[in-house]
Amino acid sequence: MATPPRRPTNPMAAAEAAFKPAKKPAAPIREPSAAPNVRELVSIRIDRAVLDHFQEDGPGWQDRINDALRQMVDGKRQG
Repeated sequence: MATPPRRPTNPMAAAEAAFKPAKKPAAPIREPSAAPNVRELVSIRIDRAVLDHFQEDGPGWQDRINDALRQMVDGKRQG
């Protein structure tokens, strides 16, 4: 006959251990893309007015947003 497992000597410590929050794993370190100037799929929130401005000329609005952001980044690098 198997003997049942022993109760912990300190029930409070056992209860604390049972409800201890699990540690979240650290986010993996993201290395830059191997190929330069490769676009990545991202999700961002943009004000409706900004989105309307870029979409009013029709298809290609994502490229226009990218171009506007690229000009800002290049301007900061020069200044």
